[in-house]
Amino acid sequence: MTPARPRAYILVTGSELVRGDRTDLNGPFLAAELLRLGLEPARIVIVGDREDELGDALSEGLRADLCVVSGGLGPTHDDRTVELVAHAAGVGLRLDEELHREIEGISRRFARRLGRPYVDFETGVRKQATIPEGAFSLGLAGTAPGLVLESDGALVVVLPGPPAELQRLWSRALETDPVRRVLARARPPDLRLLRFFGTSESAVAKALADAGGDGDGVEATICARDFEIHVDLVVEPGAEARADELSARLVAPLERYLFSRDDRPVQELLLDLCRERGLTLAAAESCTGGMIAQRLTSVPGSSEVFLGAVVAYADEVKSRELDVPAELLERHGAVSAETAAAMAAGARTRLGADVAVAVTGIAGPGGGSDEKPVGLVYLHAEGPDGARTADFVFPGDRESIRRRATLTALHLLRRLLEQTRDESA
Repeated sequence: MTPARPRAYILVTGSELVRGDRTDLNGPFLAAELLRLGLEPARIVIVGDREDELGDALSEGLRADLCVVSGGLGPTHDDRTVELVAHAAGVGLRLDEELHREIEGISRRFARRLGRPYVDFETGVRKQATIPEGAFSLGLAGTAPGLVLESDGALVVVLPGPPAELQRLWSRALETDPVRRVLARARPPDLRLLRFFGTSESAVAKALADAGGDGDGVEATICARDFEIHVDLVVEPGAEARADELSARLVAPLERYLFSRDDRPVQELLLDLCRERGLTLAAAESCTGGMIAQRLTSVPGSSEVFLGAVVAYADEVKSRELDVPAELLERHGAVSAETAAAMAAGARTRLGADVAVAVTGIAGPGGGSDEKPVGLVYLHAEGPDGARTADFVFPGDRESIRRRATLTALHLLRRLLEQTRDESA
């Protein structure tokens, strides 16, 4: 019988997360990392700063093979993580002199810049330099130390809350002996990733069932993300042949919707297609307000391909910046297939791009009519070898409509470039 993977427990702290003031980014990041490394992320728990609730969550977390905690390492009264980790592990607290000197140096420089006396910071400095007995530091993020504590079979990694700081110290935690010992018992799974666009979640679920379903060493998850359907197959050692068969049978009826077998987002695939063919890219955006450009520029190296975007919200901007004829706007309206086509042509001409995509629509909540309801979006993509158009009535609120229109525009471009590439092959 294959031994179970080590279990990991992720505890994310912060009352602002519980209230919904901020979205948790650390839990998903840590879960993906742990799964990649071969641990089983058994639970992600988000807890506020109340002492009793945080203490209860830590007590549960210490029963896992690895407990990773984020947040609550600051100098203020509601930063309780360190003292509660020590209490849950049954150890005392100690002032780490080396940490104290390091945090003091940072705080003294900060005090001088602010023109304040250092004494105002000393209590917080001592608090952040006080760590559980037996713990050691991973280094500082600002003035907050990441910590590793191993006590009576429990292993806790304590990391700061800001995602960039957490990720930097997480890489250091992976190099420590206690964490390496847990990883030595882990079994990184074989992951098979299938990404679909243009089909429904129920159609993918049916294809999976018809293919034989998961089990026998293959665990399948299906997740819908703004009209993309993501299928992840987690494959246990020895089940590779079963995964190959399941994947092939699942894809067969959905082949035309499959756009990727890895985790690269559509904007990265699109930029690669342009790069392969030596094409430059531009966008003309109305209701998406720059979201297409944001997606494209989030990819490192996008400047090799992406020239820019015109956010033309008002009709006069569409005419002035994209050469959309005023009479066309008057005859068909700003939200129309004709306007989308003119915007794309204008973006290609004005920005000097080989390929362009345009989107115009009604994101709501107001502005709709019986003829043109809220959620109606027109898209147009064109390049030197052809064009593709689409129109949809997207469900959801304003943000959902804008997000879905953005993703659909990127996929429309991808399909145009794949089509013209295949036709020229």
